[in-house]
Order: sequence, then C-alpha cells, then structure tokens
Amino acid sequence: MAVNQKNTNYRMYFVAFTMFVMAILVLVKLNNIQWVEGEYYRKIASERTVKNVTIPANKGNVYSADGSLLATSIPEYTIRFDALSPSTENFSELIKPLCDSLAKMFDKSTGFYQNELQKARNTKNRYYLIARNLSYTEYMRIKSFPLFNKGAYKGGLIVEQKTVRSHPIGLVAQRTIGYERANADGSPNGKGLEYAFREYINGKSGHRWMQKIAKNQWKPISDENELEPQDGCDIVSTIDVYIQDIAHHALLKQLEYYEADHGCVVVMETKTGEVKAISNLGRAENGSYYETQNYAVAESHEPGSTFKLMDLIALLDDKKVDTSKVYDTNEGVIEYYGRKVRDSKKGGYGKISLAKGFEVSSNTVLVKAITDNYSDNPSQFVDRINSYGLNKPLGLQLIGEGKPKIPQPDTKAWNGLSLPWMAFGYGVSMTPLQTLTLYNAVANDGVMVKPLFVKEIKEWNNTVKKYDTEVINPKIASDETLAKVKAILENVVKRGTGSKLYSKDFSMAGKTGTAQANYRDKSKLHYVSSFAGYFPADNPKYSCIVVVHKPNVSAGYYGADVAGPVFKRIAQKIYTDAPPTNHIKDISKELNIVENSYSKFEKINQNATKIPNVRGMEVMDAISLLENLGLRVKVNGVGKVKSQSVNAGEIIQKNQTIILELS
Repeated sequence: MAVNQKNTNYRMYFVAFTMFVMAILVLVKLNNIQWVEGEYYRKIASERTVKNVTIPANKGNVYSADGSLLATSIPEYTIRFDALSPSTENFSELIKPLCDSLAKMFDKSTGFYQNELQKARNTKNRYYLIARNLSYTEYMRIKSFPLFNKGAYKGGLIVEQKTVRSHPIGLVAQRTIGYERANADGSPNGKGLEYAFREYINGKSGHRWMQKIAKNQWKPISDENELEPQDGCDIVSTIDVYIQDIAHHALLKQLEYYEADHGCVVVMETKTGEVKAISNLGRAENGSYYETQNYAVAESHEPGSTFKLMDLIALLDDKKVDTSKVYDTNEGVIEYYGRKVRDSKKGGYGKISLAKGFEVSSNTVLVKAITDNYSDNPSQFVDRINSYGLNKPLGLQLIGEGKPKIPQPDTKAWNGLSLPWMAFGYGVSMTPLQTLTLYNAVANDGVMVKPLFVKEIKEWNNTVKKYDTEVINPKIASDETLAKVKAILENVVKRGTGSKLYSKDFSMAGKTGTAQANYRDKSKLHYVSSFAGYFPADNPKYSCIVVVHKPNVSAGYYGADVAGPVFKRIAQKIYTDAPPTNHIKDISKELNIVENSYSKFEKINQNATKIPNVRGMEVMDAISLLENLGLRVKVNGVGKVKSQSVNAGEIIQKNQTIILELS
C-alpha cells in the first residue's frame, strides 16, 4: 500500500515537473517573439493588413508647335462601397436618396440599387463595385451623393484613382510622341519624347495608406493622401499638326499603292531645324499600316543616290572640277576590281557633263569623278564628311538614333572598292534624318543645324527649359559652291530624274534615290526608294525626305515614282494652301468665308437640343462645338471629321458620348 502511494507521488511529481518545463519554454518563446522576433512578425502583420500605395503623378502634357494637345494624362476613378462602414441609422435613413441619385446618374432603377446595396450589407460586402472609369467631373458628382458625402468611414465611399494617357486629336506622330513602360524587373523602358524627357514629364509620385478589408481588397484609410503627387512638366514639341496630317496621309497613300513594307517622311523647318512632321508607317499582316518603329531616326541603311549630293559638294568646293566637266559613261558600265558599276539606263548616257550626270543620277559619272580626283587622297573626301558630323549620331533629343557607317581610310575595313562604292551611296549607311540634315544645310545657305523635336519645357506658364537651334557646322561649303549645287538640285526636278514632279505653280529642288538592299543575296534583294530636297527652291522654308522600303516592283520602285509624289504632295499642300504674302490685306474688309462660318456656328449653337452635323469640320472645331453642348467626345484618326457615331438631328442625351472618325 505504501509502495503504491509512493509510486503515485513520483508520477505526480513528474507530471508537475513536465508542466513546469513546458511553461518555462512557452515563456521563453513568448519573450523571444516579443523582444527578438517581434519586429519581424509585427512587420509581416502590418504588411498583410496595411500598405503604403504609390500614387503616380499626372504626366505633363505634350503639345504641338501650334498649341494642339497631342498627349495628356486623364484621371479615371473607380467607385466602390463598404457596406459595413455606415451606421445602422445612416444606412436606413440615407440608402433611399443615395439609390435615387445613383439611378439617375447610371440609368438604372432605384429598386435595383436598393436591392444591391442591401444585399451587400447583409453579406458583409466591404468592396461592392458602383462604377468604373469615371471622369473627374463624374467622381465629384458621385462624391456629393447622400451617404457618400459622409466620406470613407461614415459613408462607406471607396475611391480608387488611376491615370491613363490620352491622345485628344488621334495618334498624330504616335511613334515620336512615344510612351514609357516598365520592364518585368521594374526598370524603365520606352520610346519617343515621353521616354526621352521622362525626367521632366513624369512629375513626382505621392502615396496613401490602404487597409486590407478582404482577400485582395484594399481601401484607403483616410480620404486624403499622405503625400500628394506633383504633376509633371509640359513639353512643347516642334510638330505642326496641319503639316503632320498632310505628311502622314501622303505617305500612307503611296505605301498602300505600292504595297511597301514600311516607310517614313520627315518635314523640317530650314532655318531652325524644327521637325514639323514625322511619320513612320510599317505594314501589318492584314495589309494595314501603323506606326511601329521610328524608321526616320533609328534605321540606318545605304542611301543610294541621295548620297551623291556629298560628291557634288566635295568636287566643287575642293575645286577638283567644275559642273561643265565632261565624262564618258562607257555605255553605262565601268569596272573596279572585278566589280561593275552600272547606270539605270541601259547603254548609258554617252558623254555628259558632271551637272547633267547628277541630274540624271548617272552612277558612272559620279563614281568616275570621285575616283579620278580622290583615289590618291581618299582622306580629303572622307574628312569632309566627318567635318559635317555625319560619321557619328547627330545627338538628337530622342533616344535610339541609328549609327551611321562611313568607311575610314587607314582602317582594316577600307579597301579598293570603298571610295568608288561610296560615290554612289553604297558601303555607307545613314538614317533618313542624317541624310536630311545634309540637304537642309544646302537649303539653309550652308549652315548645318541639328534636327529639333522639343522647343520648350514648361511648368504651367513658366519656362523650365528652352531649346534653341543648335549649329553643327556653320558653313559646309562656299557660297559659290552652294549656288551651283542649288541650281543643279532644282534642275533635277525640272529636267532630271525628278521631272515627273515638276510643277510651274511652285518650285522644288532635290534628288531621287533608288538603292538595292540585300543585293548580296539575290533571293532577298529589294529596293529602297527615296527623295530628299527642299521647297520653295528659290527661298527654302522646309526640307523634306521620303524613304520607302520594299515597294512591289511590279508597280514600280524608282525614287521618282514611289517617294517623289509624297514629297510633291506635301510641298503642294503647304505651298498652295498657305502661300507666302508680301503685303497686308485690308483688315476692315469683311471676309465672306469667315462670316459664313461664324453664322453656321451660331446657328448650330442655337439649336442646342440636337446633335449637330460636324462632318467635314476641322477636328478641333468639332470637339469645341460638341463639348460646349455637354457631349463627351472621343476621336479616332487625324484630319477632318469623316463620320460621327451619333447621327445629326438626334436629341442630345445627358452625359452622351460621341465618337468622331477622322480622315
């Protein structure tokens, strides 16, 4: 009996000791969690229930040179309802007037919203969706509704804001305006002005605290942001919307007709270097064209005959020969180191002058002239190219400029074919914009200026930074040389390879180019058609280059046929639609066209209950008119209004959206 009692006591002592040890271990673990691992666990708990959310700043706007809005940031709001936040008293008293207001705004019945919001409260839904993609005006309106006007805690209003990039007048110069995106690792990536000037345009982000209310559902802790975002600066570009529209459609028409792979066009103001229009169009699988790459800036390729302008300037300015020097075209074929140089005209041109050889784009004449005069000292020719800065990127405001290739004597890449091949634009490589910079220098009396895309960065009405014209080379050649070169470039259009483009109504000067690409593999051989020049010929205001890759050879491939008409269309529209004036008209005289337009506008506004007919109107006029009538306007394309989604004469509905298709 005593033995059993003793055993029982031992067991009780053992159990008590075990429980004591376990209690000690628990206390040690609690102490460890509290003081050693506590910070870690508190951080995890906080991250899982509360987080600091970044609020991106509104990007600055991108404007054209004439003040049109090319790109802007628009806030969009998503409204949700925390059905548990309002007190029972507030919910019962204000749910009916809230539903009345929602029904009126979103064209649904009051009963629908009463059922939905009551159901949300019964099911303890703290994240019920009210509406998405609301404008700022709509957000402010819904914020004033009964119950919602009590805020997040008492009214259950949850507001989520995001910023979207909008292009109010369509995708004008889309590839040049560009974009900014983030790579998978979070690093920045993008194209065009928006990426190159992101330091200015992005602004500074803000932040606000959000609380987790359910799985993947967060709501703001307070109505105010902890740190308000600061809007980015605005960019004033050099793009002229009118010229851009002309250039875009002129290029598109030719690409479609010749079923080309891609092409580009650039229009530059001669004196300043400001790029007034730039269009880059590539062909999609379905045959349509859209802006994919900035070919004008990034694509370096063999220019072909447009490079012959360099030959002509060097020969004349180095006083090697005069324009009257006669060359024998050798029936259209000459040979260097077993490689043949051919003229496009079978049988050649007989014996012709240097000037005539340039006008008809004779390869044999220009190659002979260069090799005869520079073969003993090729550095003299190449050094001139280098002095123009054409052996390296121009240093544009845009990121991603293509690198030119100019063979240099005394390097391993130089051989006996280098000089003759350079003479007719092969073995060298340049981007269209680099080629245009040379032609623009001739038009600008020898002053070579850097192409300019952005004139100014502004913060509201204050100028943050201004970009002035930058001179690359103050004088590429003598006035005597330039005068002769200009006359020959004008004759190219009057009687040379560009004679199909000649018009007695307005003058142009330039050079055609037809280059073979992938000529080493005959199965992949295709053509690159180009035209570079300026207008008007006697007092150049604009220079322009057009390059078209892979035109369908069955339709044509010569530069004068494929690229030339684009140049002519642009020059014709700019020159004839806005001809230069040398006198001031009588400003007191009434202009019928203006009076009629004003009367028509007034008549439309007087009938403010019906949708007006805006077909044929300038897009900015149409937007102004429709928005003044309370309509929301969306625009597709560029140019004038071709069609409208809501027919003229229909009664205007509240908050109605109308879509304008442009052409």
